[in-house]
Amino acid sequence: MSKVSIERITKIVRFMRKRKYVSMAFLKSELEVSEASIKRDLEFLRDRLGCPLEWDRNLRGYVIRDDSAAPGRFELPGVWFDSSEILALLTMLHLLDGIQPGLLEEHVSPLKARLRSMIARGAKSPASLEQKLKLIHFAPRKVEPKHFQTVVGALLAEKRLNLSYWNRERKELSERAISPQQLVHYRENWVLDAWCHQRNALRSFALEAIHSVQVSDETAIQVNKDTMDQHFRSGYGIFAGAATHRARLKFTIERAQWVEKETWHHDQANYHLEDGSYVLEVPYSNDQELLMDILRHSPEVEVLAPPELREKLLAKLRLATEKNNDLPI
Repeated sequence: MSKVSIERITKIVRFMRKRKYVSMAFLKSELEVSEASIKRDLEFLRDRLGCPLEWDRNLRGYVIRDDSAAPGRFELPGVWFDSSEILALLTMLHLLDGIQPGLLEEHVSPLKARLRSMIARGAKSPASLEQKLKLIHFAPRKVEPKHFQTVVGALLAEKRLNLSYWNRERKELSERAISPQQLVHYRENWVLDAWCHQRNALRSFALEAIHSVQVSDETAIQVNKDTMDQHFRSGYGIFAGAATHRARLKFTIERAQWVEKETWHHDQANYHLEDGSYVLEVPYSNDQELLMDILRHSPEVEVLAPPELREKLLAKLRLATEKNNDLPI
């Protein structure tokens, strides 16, 4: 059976499950093939795959009579995907590959091979389909694969971790005992949200800053979801904690075309001014990441409030100007 027939038969079954019945006119419109082709697909479903398919005179459509199936509900044999679904799955696997080359290859390779074999049943080769997809990753920081595996294992087993962790701001190595809560992939990098037993509070740990890690025999404590959401969702970006400030940013008409399509925070507010410029309001607790995002859009953005955020931005811009003015020509 060709790939096109596989896709049509899969869609026919899905239509019937969703709509309870389908007419020939509906199938011709949705599948964009002749009545003769649809009849061949329906015959294949009924005679070759054992689908309890019937024509209902009252509904004037085709239905699947599960009560006549032997036994139970009819399902297509195996896992059936059409080409777009397979490509979507391969896209997901490429994204995993791009997170860090080789990090998950041992686990992902068998699944990729299976998906490629499913694509190969059709007219196009797996290589030709995959060549139509290009994913570009920028500046991911390298994580030690064995550290990643240890962290994931402890997270799933609900065990505590003992780790040596490098603090970039203080430039010091500290020993921590933590209860891992969730693993986050954020802006191309891995972060572990955990309960720190030294600080007796929730903390986030960048995986690439872990120098060594061991799994403890002790069971990890579990922080409830509401507490996790309250702590990690209210701050801006990766910096958690209750939001104590709210930034108001004004973008030029030119930059608004891009920024108005972006979500900077789940609790943001936004509106356009009469001149076409765009105002975005976001809450934050720590301004470090927010300042980096503002600098990324400079000089097309103005900080309207609060004053202290505006002063910090000005200080960074002045410093950048001084450093670049000192460069020899």
